[in-house]
Amino acid sequence: MPTGVHIRDARRQLFDAAERVLLRDGPSALTSRSVTTEADCAKGVLHRHFADFDEFLAELVHERIIRVDDQAGSLRAAAGTGTVAGNLAAALTELLDPIALAMVSLVFFRDEVRTRLRRSGLPHGVPVLAEARGMFAAYLTEERALGRIAADADVENVALSLIGAGHLLFAGRRGGPPPAGEVDQLVATVIADVIQRRLL
Repeated sequence: MPTGVHIRDARRQLFDAAERVLLRDGPSALTSRSVTTEADCAKGVLHRHFADFDEFLAELVHERIIRVDDQAGSLRAAAGTGTVAGNLAAALTELLDPIALAMVSLVFFRDEVRTRLRRSGLPHGVPVLAEARGMFAAYLTEERALGRIAADADVENVALSLIGAGHLLFAGRRGGPPPAGEVDQLVATVIADVIQRRLL
């Protein structure tokens, strides 16, 4: 596409292109050229919107974090409905989609992106996964207040276990998420010590 042609919502077009490259070829393939080629636009378009490529990638990860924050609100609103295990399994499956997993790889792969995200005030831990831990901890706090998990439940550590075990279960799979039964079993195992048995 010629440089002079106006692109409607160029940021979105570039982010979508970067996600496609990331999913198809991995974090090592992400360059400003690969992204703009995938987006079918001139390389200068990216640099008109972002100071440099690392800023672009940091913003790409921030977009995913915003989605986690949105999901956190929906999960907290589900407290007291359905089952705790069912709510957690559904949230884990939604959270750990291929793009989120690829974002985690990107953050590990590029030190400068990690540094920029830290400077922006994100919590310690791996961006995206750290926010996901907060999402699960907030939900479990609501369920504890409702009496659906034990009053002495350590929600922070339960949330950490869900994220760690969930990431291992979902990562590296081709062709979709693990079978629902595997996710259900993982969640049931992680929360076994804190769930009120009558609600499991």
